[in-house]
Amino acid sequence: MIEIKGCVGCSLCMLVCKFNAIRVFGEAKIDEEKCVKCMRCVDYCPVDAVNIA
Repeated sequence: MIEIKGCVGCSLCMLVCKFNAIRVFGEAKIDEEKCVKCMRCVDYCPVDAVNIA
């Protein structure tokens, strides 16, 4: 799991992820096995916390 530093816990990334790769419990965490790097979460993050390389 990748922890997202700077996450404010709004859950928007989790809601837009079509692959159920993100869980938010305080801060967002991305399951690397489910993530296909579509970048939707990056586009929708209101605080630019998500950075998938």
